[in-house]
Amino acid sequence: MRSRFPAPSLLSYASTLLAGAGLDLDKAITVAGILVEGDLLGHTTHGLQLLGPYLTELENGGMARTGNPVAVAVFPSAITWDGCRLPGPWLVVRALELAASRARKQGVCTVVIRRCHHIACLAAYLRPIAEQGLMVLLTSSDPTCGGVAPHGGRRSVYTPDPLAAAWPTDGEPVILDVSMSIATHGLTKRLHAEGGRFPGLWAVDGEGRPTDDPAALFGENPGALLPMGGIDHGHKGFALGLMVEALTSGLAGIGRADPSEGWTANVFIQVIDPELFGSRDDFVRQTSWLADACRKTPARLGFGRVRLPGEAGLRRRADQLANGIELYPGILEALAPWAEKLGVAQPAP
Repeated sequence: MRSRFPAPSLLSYASTLLAGAGLDLDKAITVAGILVEGDLLGHTTHGLQLLGPYLTELENGGMARTGNPVAVAVFPSAITWDGCRLPGPWLVVRALELAASRARKQGVCTVVIRRCHHIACLAAYLRPIAEQGLMVLLTSSDPTCGGVAPHGGRRSVYTPDPLAAAWPTDGEPVILDVSMSIATHGLTKRLHAEGGRFPGLWAVDGEGRPTDDPAALFGENPGALLPMGGIDHGHKGFALGLMVEALTSGLAGIGRADPSEGWTANVFIQVIDPELFGSRDDFVRQTSWLADACRKTPARLGFGRVRLPGEAGLRRRADQLANGIELYPGILEALAPWAEKLGVAQPAP
């Protein structure tokens, strides 16, 4: 059985390491909170697994330690920031606060961020917004790298391009976070490092042959991940990936057509207040009816029951808040050199 760690201990540990690496304290606390929330929800490749790489970026200057975003365009319901390579989680949390405030006055507000750093687990941002009775859409791309082949291709062109959203019901919110590729970079790298395989033919090798071997994406003749939908229906994930690229790099005005600046992200955030449309009560009445109808649908063979998107993550979150977070093996071991270097005590299980 894996050791479990109290969430507050991990939050304190992560924020102390980030602050020790020179990140402003408020930014360190926000970034740590998003990473820990990722682990709470079970997104173990996008939780504290990212803390070591973030510390490396702070050390080598790839992530800015201090400062604020620069406004590129400001309109009542459309805002564009230059993130100036500041920590992605801190920027996204600030942008969500701004978008939610303006959506309550105008019905909708969109914030686009260009040139921010990696934003970690998208699902980690959504619950607080939905619990305010608002709907949120969040998506991101990294214009400095690829990894995913267009449908019918065998070379990587764009990133997994995650798309996340959440909205309220009369119970728990519905929360989705899916990549427009069949797998994420984080899972691919983990399986490759552990000598594992994909559960199916999720990639193509350098010759375009479908494969379940993550090693096919590395080496002198790398292949690529397939779009969501895989060999048969990858045209759907490909189309959605192009849409994400348009919402992020397209609207941001900086992306793949420009020189690479290192690990970065372009982000699209939109918050909608149903109260200024058909009314918040009617919105929840509709979403709740559908959620209830889905849950009551008889399960097919192999399924105990129908679950809504985000339901398993919220159950896992509640359990881990009560009983401690079960970290994926190797995460604390990988952080030990940083803890020693920065003089921070490792958390106790």
